[in-house]
Amino acid sequence: MNAPMTEPDLIVRREGAAGVIRLNRPKAINAMTLEMARGIEAALDQFAADPDIALVLVEGAGERGLCAGGDIRSLYDSARSGGDLGKVFWREEYITNARIAKYPKPYVAFMDGLVMGGGVGIAAHGSHRIVTEKTRISMPEVGIGFFPDVGGTFLLSRAPGEIGTYFGLTGETMNGADALYAQFADAYVPSQAWAELRAALTQVAADAHADNVRGIIARFTETPEAGPAQRNAELIAALFGA
Repeated sequence: MNAPMTEPDLIVRREGAAGVIRLNRPKAINAMTLEMARGIEAALDQFAADPDIALVLVEGAGERGLCAGGDIRSLYDSARSGGDLGKVFWREEYITNARIAKYPKPYVAFMDGLVMGGGVGIAAHGSHRIVTEKTRISMPEVGIGFFPDVGGTFLLSRAPGEIGTYFGLTGETMNGADALYAQFADAYVPSQAWAELRAALTQVAADAHADNVRGIIARFTETPEAGPAQRNAELIAALFGA
């Protein structure tokens, strides 16, 4: 009897004119390994060079979130054994984060559910960042005394008022509405509308550009109620301002 086939931790494929990158470790909330990070880099090379690919679409498998960050277990095991996985992983991850920020094609990140640490790195630097009512964005590294990782300080420095200072010092979680306010996201789309929006994105013309993609997303976009940080922006400014 043949053993059942297992899917890879990273699924890269073309759907219509979209190059799809799906993190595929749902039991680990798609925590990213070095091999997955390298696979994302290779996929970005492939899609950038393909004239039939109009956009890149990044998503996570399962119901719990896009990505819970780096695979802490493998990093811990490497450190315990004197390995250098951490140094290698973070170096390559940071290079990819910077590349995403300058990617030549529309880069659509579906930031549903948990988006933590390295998940922020592969999503919040993209050109089209979608959040939902289930989005929870956090930088848990702040809780252990580390600075906001994966380019987080760059993103936080562009938030209005002292909102960036607040999230950078406290490591507090953002919901979808606060992610919009803090400029970590561009559009709020109810999760139930994602399947229809996703289908529309895969059906764009191969020569579609950023404005075309933005227009498609706008058809599904809603305005959420203000999040906790936005509602308390004045108090945050008073507490964290110079």
